[in-house]
Amino acid sequence: MQQEYTLGIEEEYLLVNRDTCELAEAPEALMEACQTDFQGQVSPEFLQCQIEVGTRPHATIAAAREDLKRLRSCVAKRAADYNLAPIAVSCHPFADWKKQHHTRKERYDALQHALGGVARRMLICGMHVHIGVQDPALRADLMPQLAYFLPHLLALSTSSPYWNGEDTGLSSYRLTVFDNLPRTGLPPALASWDEYERTTGILVELGVIEDTSKIWWDLRPSHRFPTLETRIMDVQPRLEHALSLAAMVQSLTRMLCRLKARNLRWRNYDQFLIGENRWRAQRYGVGEGMIDFGDRSIKPMPELMGELMGMLAEDTEALGTMTELARLQQIAQNGTSATRQRRVYAEAAARGEDPGKAVVKHLIEEFHHDL
Repeated sequence: MQQEYTLGIEEEYLLVNRDTCELAEAPEALMEACQTDFQGQVSPEFLQCQIEVGTRPHATIAAAREDLKRLRSCVAKRAADYNLAPIAVSCHPFADWKKQHHTRKERYDALQHALGGVARRMLICGMHVHIGVQDPALRADLMPQLAYFLPHLLALSTSSPYWNGEDTGLSSYRLTVFDNLPRTGLPPALASWDEYERTTGILVELGVIEDTSKIWWDLRPSHRFPTLETRIMDVQPRLEHALSLAAMVQSLTRMLCRLKARNLRWRNYDQFLIGENRWRAQRYGVGEGMIDFGDRSIKPMPELMGELMGMLAEDTEALGTMTELARLQQIAQNGTSATRQRRVYAEAAARGEDPGKAVVKHLIEEFHHDL
């Protein structure tokens, strides 16, 4: 079976009022218009101020770009009819989660009941990347290897430094909120597809969860598609940054399959160690580097990305994603959305302006930057 490395991208957006920059609930007519434009690709999310989009599966990053660009443009255009704007950010800078309402659908009502008060704080947005892996056994084999790189992807994607009007000191506060849910975090080390099915099947058989879509690990086999779904990343304000992260996931998957074809594999490290890098990414983004467990040193992110670029050169050339990976090296050097948001906040405060509102206006501009 030939591995094709198709990719699909899911993004969650927040809707804000263009004048006040506060969160706004999606009018039903807005959702209906978007769903008419893109049947099956736009849907409501858990909270009424959220909207979710998902691309079709694509063989190339160029095709994924056109699809995601059309989706973002559609949501922006339809939202503007109601004086609203989408922002692709994992936490709103100053919104109060206690004032939000969840979407009244059977699925979301059941989720609210199952999670209790934890669900109310879910004012967060993420980005999920699916890579097509047809063989279930290969999915199980790749998962613990790909898990090593999850902290790197998180570090490069961080876009949620603010929560409830305060700087949290973290680059990805979203993950702090999401980790309050059950069945989250790094995926467990499972030796085979059979072990994955046996382990998750216990919860399904007991009626604890209806199916594996209620398992929210940072990386999981998708319940709906024959894919590995990377879920650790913050959503990206800029389209091109989202595509670069998706390209990295695609390249990493190809690299690991290439190693397998040569009877090689990436070393499996204990979840305890990977979790330390996950925390470093959550706290610092690209600012303080990552632990390289191979040579037992902490390396700056630009250096690590340089090494990754070299390691993935064959794969990025084959996939046509060298430009996208080079953009991630720039992010490693210059900072993520969290860096930019803090800069905008500080500059606005120095001018005596409302810094939270300035950050939202900045995020609106970034959403439209590549459209």
